Amino acid sequence: MMKFKITALVLALAVLAGCAKWKSADRKTKGAVIGATSGAVIGGLLGRGGKNTALGVILGATVGGAAGAVIGFYMDKQKKDLEKDLEKENEKLPPDQQIKVERVGEGINLTMGSGILFDVNKSNLKPGIRSGLGSMSQTLNKYDETYILITGHTDADGTSEHNHALSERRAQAVANELVGRGVARERLVTRGLGEEQPVADNTSAGGKQKNRRVEISIIANEKLKEDAKDGNIEGQ
Repeated sequence: MMKFKITALVLALAVLAGCAKWKSADRKTKGAVIGATSGAVIGGLLGRGGKNTALGVILGATVGGAAGAVIGFYMDKQKKDLEKDLEKENEKLPPDQQIKVERVGEGINLTMGSGILFDVNKSNLKPGIRSGLGSMSQTLNKYDETYILITGHTDADGTSEHNHALSERRAQAVANELVGRGVARERLVTRGLGEEQPVADNTSAGGKQKNRRVEISIIANEKLKEDAKDGNIEGQ
C-alpha cells in the first residue's frame, strides 16, 4: 500500500490551526490547505485498519449528524449529474459491464470496468471513453469541494509486480485525463492495487472481467465539512 508522509498532515493541521475559523480564511489559504491535505487525509484513511478499500475510505470520512446529512444531499445531487454524464456510455454496454455510480455513506464510489477504458495490458485510454470522462470532469468541477481517490485494479493473470505497476499506470491515466479537462490536480490521489482486492473469482473469465476495474471515490473536503456544519452550502 502507498505511504504518505506524516509531514504533509502536520503541515495541513498547522494551517488549519492558524485559521480562527475556516470560513474566515481567504481563498488562497483555503486552496493551500486543500492541496496540502488531500493526500494526507486520504492517506490517513487508508492507513486505518480495515479502511484501505475504496469504500472503506468513504466510510472512514463520515462526519455524521446534521452536517453529514447536508453533505449527503450535496453528494446526492452530484451522483445524479454523474449518472447523466455517463448515460450515453452505459447505453453502449451490457448491464453487467455498465459504469456504476453508488452513494456510499457521505460519499460516492464510481466503478468503471477497465475494458471500456483500456485495451488488454495497456494503460492508454481508449478514444471512445474520453467524452464520458470529459462530461464527468465538468460535474467534478461543479462540485469542487471534494477529494478524489482513483484506484486501479487488475485480475490475477501475470505477476503481482506487473499487475501492480499496470494498475498504477491506469489510475494515473484516468487522473491525467481529468486534470487535462480542468479538474485541479491537488484534489486527486491515485494508487494501484493490482490483484490485491478482487471483487469476484479470478478463476473464471467473468470474474476476471469484474476484477479489472478503476474506482473513483469522492469524499468531502475540509471546506465542505465546515460549510455543512454551518449550514452554508449553496443550494440548501
